[in-house]
Amino acid sequence: MVEICAGAGGQAMGLERAGFEHAIAVELDSYACETLRQNRPQWKVAEGDVADRGLWTPGAYEGVALLAGGVPCPPFSIAGKQLGASDERDLFAWAVELCVSEVKPRALMLENVRGLSMPRFAAYRQHVLDRLASAGYVGDWRLLQASDFGIAQLRPRFVLVALQEEDAPYFSWPEKTTSSQLTVGETLRDLMGANGWPHVDDWVQLANDIAPTLVGGSKKHGGADLGPTRAKRAWRELGVDALGVADEAPGPHSPHPDVKFPKLTVPMVARLQGFDEQWGWRLAGRKTAQYRQVGNAFPPPVAKAVGRAIMRALEHAGQPHDMPELASATMHDPVYRVLREADGYLTPSAILSKLAVPYDAIQLERRIAHLSKDFVIDIEETKSGPAFELREFKAFIGQDGHERHEAFAHRMGRSRIS
Repeated sequence: MVEICAGAGGQAMGLERAGFEHAIAVELDSYACETLRQNRPQWKVAEGDVADRGLWTPGAYEGVALLAGGVPCPPFSIAGKQLGASDERDLFAWAVELCVSEVKPRALMLENVRGLSMPRFAAYRQHVLDRLASAGYVGDWRLLQASDFGIAQLRPRFVLVALQEEDAPYFSWPEKTTSSQLTVGETLRDLMGANGWPHVDDWVQLANDIAPTLVGGSKKHGGADLGPTRAKRAWRELGVDALGVADEAPGPHSPHPDVKFPKLTVPMVARLQGFDEQWGWRLAGRKTAQYRQVGNAFPPPVAKAVGRAIMRALEHAGQPHDMPELASATMHDPVYRVLREADGYLTPSAILSKLAVPYDAIQLERRIAHLSKDFVIDIEETKSGPAFELREFKAFIGQDGHERHEAFAHRMGRSRIS
């Protein structure tokens, strides 16, 4: 398999346990690359911008079983501006193009934040499915909750799986692996009490819910902490001081949680993210670098569950079945589809007349506004008012002249990406 934007190995661990073997892992962060190298020295790890043609040769891996990755989330995150295809950090569309044009794997798996599932990105998702279908892939999206797979954390991930047409009928999304949610206290009891803290049982009673979403943070904003203000409030309700990460667990003389909440350590955060200590995965760097690697990871148990489902499909295990949710006709944005299939400009009334689902003028105006953020929409004035024509997708898919090259070079302080 080929893994892009591999991070520190959360997804890699899960997919490895699902039966996949890495041909190459590509990652930008130097600490994450060192983590991958020290844990899997036999892997080929390419360090740098995944879209840099001088870093690796995607076509050399044509026909691998799986292309997987966790491409950057900020273009779709509700915590940001949700610029989507207009954000130079967006690599989702590039990864899809990489799949259909160069690597041509039997299966594709990409994960991202819940924001990508919102109506704002309906046309983006439709474009992705249509592009995959044009190359013989059948794709589907699913919002998965990490807590359904034994993770004591509120961590929704929006996952795209696409398979070639002969394999798709054998694919089914994984079922939940747990019927009840673990709490933070239950999950971390032994680690929090490892240094003889006499109040650990009282703390476990306080930490009686799942954790809010862990975030890796930004290199621009100081050291490690457990998230923005809203997340910090949620951590306080669980008896956790979220203003930083501790070097070690509380000791025999540490105060009662009624007096002072304890902080989590990196091993505690790693366990909440689904990193199993028995796997012996060692993180490179100092505390802040380690925390960021863990906070940005895809929980290994979720990756393992999806990976196993993909592996079963590739092995044609079980009986083939109809997959209406995997049909190429799946409709995420009917307005986009009408404009894409139009031969020229369409007025709002013409668009509404072609829609198979009920829309009113206000909804249509809002949808076109959303479309214009990810696609070039040409407007022509007619006697009946404005008419619209859908033009090119704004996303970076490898174009030489795309603004991403200059923006990336500016951020990284290096020459233009080839």
